[in-house]
Amino acid sequence: MNARPAIASIALPVRCWIVVMPKDAIDAAVADRYVEVNHGKAGPLERMRPHDAIACYSPRASDERGSPLQSFTALGRIDDAPIVQAPVDHQPFRRPVRWLAATPAPVRPLIEALGFIRNKAHWGAAFRFGYLRVPPEDFALIAAAMHCPWSDVPPPGAHAPGVRSEALATRVAP
Repeated sequence: MNARPAIASIALPVRCWIVVMPKDAIDAAVADRYVEVNHGKAGPLERMRPHDAIACYSPRASDERGSPLQSFTALGRIDDAPIVQAPVDHQPFRRPVRWLAATPAPVRPLIEALGFIRNKAHWGAAFRFGYLRVPPEDFALIAAAMHCPWSDVPPPGAHAPGVRSEALATRVAP
């Protein structure tokens, strides 16, 4: 496996991410202790720092033809280890993760409370880019719904003013 150096972390605040993958892909990632984003692209993984929080949202049980699931299915923390390129299939980039014990939680009961979902009627649009950064209080709500204690994420309303979610997409520089 080819390795890329991890970004040094010096007392940087923990950021919270959601990645979108079918449940079967998340199960494989949890079993092998990694995360893969946007079909193995390196860019999204390079934005994540060691110790960042990560939750996985599964719209389906398997690929695009799988049965609808619409649940948060895994939760963990980015490891302080380099990004690696797996020598399989399309040679995806992967980042090591310490996955935590968590119970899958459906997204629908959380929609009204999650601030990163701006349009509650078209809530699925929030997940369209395959990964996004979310406010810590939204992450805490997701962790609580998954019955996973999350002590370093502040309670709702405790983050700095002006902090909001930012949907991120891999972009090609002009």
